Amino acid sequence: MPSFEQYFLMNTDHVKDYVKANIHTFKNAQNITCLEIGDGNLNYVYRVLNNDTNDSVIVKQAGTTARISDEFVLSTTRNKIETEALILQHTLAPGLVPEIYLLDETMSCCVMEDLSHLTIMRTALTKFETFPNFAEHITDFMVNTLLRTSDVVLNHKDKKELVRKFINPELCEISEDLVFTEPFHNQFNRNEVTPGNEQFVQTHLYSNEELHVEVAKLKFHFMNNSQSLLHGDLHTGSIFIDQNDTKMIDPEFAFFGPMGYDIGNIMANLIFAWARGDAYEQKEFTEWVEHTLFDVLDLFDTKFNKAWDEYATEVVAKNSDFKQHYMQNILKDTAGMAGLELARRIVGLAKVKDITTIEPIENRLKAERLCLRVAQTLILNPHDFSHGGDYVTALQNARQEEKND
Repeated sequence: MPSFEQYFLMNTDHVKDYVKANIHTFKNAQNITCLEIGDGNLNYVYRVLNNDTNDSVIVKQAGTTARISDEFVLSTTRNKIETEALILQHTLAPGLVPEIYLLDETMSCCVMEDLSHLTIMRTALTKFETFPNFAEHITDFMVNTLLRTSDVVLNHKDKKELVRKFINPELCEISEDLVFTEPFHNQFNRNEVTPGNEQFVQTHLYSNEELHVEVAKLKFHFMNNSQSLLHGDLHTGSIFIDQNDTKMIDPEFAFFGPMGYDIGNIMANLIFAWARGDAYEQKEFTEWVEHTLFDVLDLFDTKFNKAWDEYATEVVAKNSDFKQHYMQNILKDTAGMAGLELARRIVGLAKVKDITTIEPIENRLKAERLCLRVAQTLILNPHDFSHGGDYVTALQNARQEEKND
């Protein structure tokens, strides 16, 4: 058995030995199975099961390169950032993230609660499943993790110390490239445009100077506004869910940035689900997504205002006009960031199954164009999106534009 005193990338046999050596309930286990279950872009994820007791845990280890591409050489310390983010999020929003059992900085891995009784939300949405509690749960999570790590609530020195602790330059650089730059400039030739939509992308993304100005503003806002601790990659592929529970996972991109980035990612990924449902004429499903888009933004607004009144400690923030100004800026950021997520998932390196699995190809092309039309509207006119219903209107307008063309 390895000593695990020096970093190496583990395989399934190593992981079984590791869990027996480090997790008390597995110490004397004789019948253990280990399966590599990771399907993300960055890390290696294993489920370890004691077949005699049915106890199970998840082991997540960071490799030295991203799984999506060896071009992304990364420090393995990102596992520490992710684990410490989950621990803090568990404190702020208990029950909405997995419990952490162990953080091992030497092996750049963590051991956490097994959530395999739940399903990845994106997988369920591609099958047109609906979740009545999602809007309540995701807004509870975002309000508590975003507002309560901001200068509105935290002692300013304590907050600055957290900013230092969660400096995450390598993964921020991935976001800066893949979200804010390459979808609009393709300077590294890594974009993957679906054949048939090349001219549409050229016109609406690559040659759109007005759009480029607004994207540049959003990029510099992302890089320079350490507003609160973000999940940093909050989409439906980073959420485990069923009809009763919702758990947010995978905050390896966590850092202090603008709140609207997390909220916008949620809105954009609901739009992907809507576009898929529309392509397959799943009216009941698209109506649920529309209601959820409405509820997510409006519940966030309501809960945020209530939490502000309860938790605000900064004297100058205890002013209703300032609170309104602060919220308006969050909503504006949310719209712009949602537009970026829509664009990058359509033309960029990291796509979403909601769209890529649409058949026939003609319907996929239409869904992609719809998403890009909404993206352009969100980025160019973010002040127009202060309510969830505004997103539904944008979707309906984009669908009509597609029909007219």
